[in-house]
Formats: sequence, structure tokens, C-alpha cells
Amino acid sequence: MRVLVIGANGQLGTDLCWYLASEGDEPVPLTHRDIEITDMASVKKAFSKHMPDVVINTAAFVRVDDCELNPDQCFRVNALGARNIAVAAQEIGAKLVFISSDYVFGEDHSRKEPYTEFDRPAPINVLGRSKVAAEEFVRHQCSKHFIIRVSGLFGVAGSSGKGGNFIETILKAASQQPEVRVVSDQVFSPTYTRDLAPKIEELMKTEYYGIFHITNKGSCSWFEFASEVLRLVGQKTRVVPITSAEWKAPAKRPGFSVLDNYHLRLLGIKEMRPWQEALVDYLREKGHIR
Repeated sequence: MRVLVIGANGQLGTDLCWYLASEGDEPVPLTHRDIEITDMASVKKAFSKHMPDVVINTAAFVRVDDCELNPDQCFRVNALGARNIAVAAQEIGAKLVFISSDYVFGEDHSRKEPYTEFDRPAPINVLGRSKVAAEEFVRHQCSKHFIIRVSGLFGVAGSSGKGGNFIETILKAASQQPEVRVVSDQVFSPTYTRDLAPKIEELMKTEYYGIFHITNKGSCSWFEFASEVLRLVGQKTRVVPITSAEWKAPAKRPGFSVLDNYHLRLLGIKEMRPWQEALVDYLREKGHIR
């Protein structure tokens, strides 16, 4: 099966290419140098050249605060780019996997129950609104689609759009400062891209089209996540909990955006392991622990 992986140099794209090849598929990695998703001509040229059976779109403008400051560019990449890929995939009859985000939720500030795929999106920032728009384009422009919402991704390759990931940022800060300040009022579902890639590969070989939440089991705040990272590596730097108001970021973040992998359970598809186990493997793979 020939699989076009758009955004192949990101942390998820990297693990997808590795895993697909290990399973005997034929991944075709594309980076921004190979395809400009905001340009329909560029998209159709790449699709015509490779004629994939499946397209996985991981490309996105994901820096949350930059999205708030540059909404036109955010919507151009995340929404219109997703539309172009969906249109081109439909034209050649390919299946389409689109990577969305837990940030499509967040408006319900009193929420304490994980969101299912059947909850109504209600974003509170530009990134979230662009992802909702993208999902709509994918749903209406490509019949054979899998919309996969993820949360708090971390992968060995790091995020090409962010220049790393939260774990490496915390470890670097902890090695240079007597304490690190981390928000404690944003709860999410940390997800290891090396666990996510096999689940995407499993799902894309079915005809269970629709929306899926796919995350590692469990949830935590960013403060709890950072504390666990430093505990596992034996770093004694103090982690100080702060509120989102104290952080003063340009973009609002959801106070609670935990995703329930409900659709997978309904289909009898095995869910992923707890995020704590995944974190240990990540730290070992990066050489932070033995």
C-alpha cells in the first residue's frame, strides 16, 4: 500500500514513515520542500506523481500563540491546506487521514468528563477554530476520510513546527534554572507518536471512516506532566505550579481537553497504553534514562 505522508519530518510524520516501512507498506515522505499544501497545483502535481492509496496529512501551523497573532496564515495552512488535500485525494480515490486536535474543544470551562467524538466542537482559540474548519472541509470534500484528533504529542524526532517538544524544553530549562514554572490548570491527554503511528496504520486499513480520538490512556496537567518527566530522570529542580492567567500567553488554552477514545472502543479496537508507560519509553529512547 502506497502511503503519502505529508509533513514527514515532524515527530508524528517521522514515526509514521518508520512504522509503515516496518509493516511492509510503501511510505512516500513529503516535506514542505516537496509539496506546498496551500497551492492546489502543487498538491495535485504531487498526487499525480505518486498516486497513493492513502494520504496522511500531518502538516499544520501548530504554534498556538503564533496562530493567534497570524490568523490568516493559520487558516491558510490548516483549513485551506486541508481542503486542497481532501479535494485531491477524492479525485484519485485515495483514503485520507487528517490529523486534528483536542483544541477543537475548550469552551466549556466547567467540563470534567473526557470529550467523545460525538461532542460538539467549541474552540476558544484560532488554532482550534482552524482545525474545526479543516475537519469540515475534509468531511465534505473526501468521502473516504479518517479525522483523528490527538493531544499533547511527544515524539523522538521533535516537532518541526515548534523546534522540539515540551519534554525537551522542560529538561533544558531544569538543567539551567533553580525552578521551572508550569501551568497546572490545563488538563490534557499526553500522546506518544510512536504509539500513535501503529494505531493510525491499523485504522487506515479499515473502512471505518469518520472521527476518532486517539491518545494514550489517562490525563494530567502540564504541571503534573513536567513533574513526572523530572522525577523519572532524577532531576531535582523544583516545579512550581502557576495558573494560565499568570502565564499570560497570547492565546487561550482549554482548561480541560481530555479526549475519550470512545469510537475505538465501540468498534472493539484496542486502545493505547497509559501515557506514563509511554513516557518512560520515550525517555529511554532519547537516552535520558536507562
